[in-house]
Amino acid sequence: MKFVYKEEHPFEKGCTEGKKIRKKDSDWVLVIVEEAPKPQRGDLDKKKYLVPSDLIIGQFYFLIWKRIHLQAEDALFFFVNNVLPPTSAMMGQLRQEHHEADFFLYITYSDENVWPGKLPP
Repeated sequence: MKFVYKEEHPFEKGCTEGKKIRKKDSDWVLVIVEEAPKPQRGDLDKKKYLVPSDLIIGQFYFLIWKRIHLQAEDALFFFVNNVLPPTSAMMGQLRQEHHEADFFLYITYSDENVWPGKLPP
């Protein structure tokens, strides 16, 4: 999936910011969250987040869920590199396994779960 954030922000700027945060405090994770190509849910008011590395993705999910103003019956799914991460995974673990060259962790959200856990190209 293409991220709008990457298109709007030069790679060098992202690398500089990512390295600065990692050097200053490696206990934080830079996260970019964007909607999947055809979501049925609302937009986020911001895309970039700085979260503690020991935050569980389930807790981050709840934060995003609230920012989109979803109802209790509404579903929301996260994808990291087109795969559903376990809700018990820590953000630091996901960063180690899936960060990009600019040190950001990119997460896509969607209102539907795509079997077998992958987004369409």
